[in-house]
Amino acid sequence: MTVALVALRGVSFAYEEGPVVLDGLDFEVREGRALALLGRNGSGKTTLMRLLSGGLRPRGGRLEAEGQPVSYDRKGLTRLRTTVQLVVQDPDDQLFAASVAQDVSFGPLNLGLSDPEVRARVGEALDALDIGALADRPTHLLSYGQRKRTAIAGAVAMRPRVLILDEPTAGLDPDGQERLLATLDRLRESGTTVVMATHDVDLALRWADDAALLTPAGVHTGPAATTLARTELLREAGLRLPWGVAAARLLDSQGLLADSGTGPRTAEELAAVAATITRAADR
Repeated sequence: MTVALVALRGVSFAYEEGPVVLDGLDFEVREGRALALLGRNGSGKTTLMRLLSGGLRPRGGRLEAEGQPVSYDRKGLTRLRTTVQLVVQDPDDQLFAASVAQDVSFGPLNLGLSDPEVRARVGEALDALDIGALADRPTHLLSYGQRKRTAIAGAVAMRPRVLILDEPTAGLDPDGQERLLATLDRLRESGTTVVMATHDVDLALRWADDAALLTPAGVHTGPAATTLARTELLREAGLRLPWGVAAARLLDSQGLLADSGTGPRTAEELAAVAATITRAADR
């Protein structure tokens, strides 16, 4: 098995004068696998993501990048942030420059890159997020969806191998969600491994290769289709059964699912199954 791009090994963490949030946690991000991180509020999702990106330092255990322990000095954290980038849920917590291009250029400039290289990275990131036309737009005049894309572009400009997104579809209308998911698919195709924290089990089932469920007993990671079908585990994580899993079970119980291991993950796939059943009944 290949070495994880980034991993937490036996990590424990507690905030000052607070309870333990994570205790002896093992967690890995594998290259090329779209990973959905799910759990109830207060389960430690945000803490886990900040530990992975170096924003928090574990009280016990260690953070590894490509099999090597991460040091928390300036050199070590700079190296980590060329591998891992975190985009927080609220873009207003991440945007601060006067214009879109200036904001996206902040990270590459801090790497000490030349001006031509910075400009190339900014243009590449803006194009990847489909906001090239907004390069000179003041950030305070952006819509919420545009601010989300700008925050993600700032991370993409660092050319990370792992992009971690905290609730990236929250606050977006359906069209905005679809456009963002299409963008994430393009980033994955270009070689970026994406981790998404979400409460939306239906989105996780549709989008992710793997799902990680945070429960009081620890984290459970596996293929999304099977992990999100574990009713007791979902209950422990404070989550409901995805509708796609429920629909697949109903169809399978009636002998209407051609492949019992594969059920509909989107409304379009369910409609296709229904159309196939209707055609068969009409023959």
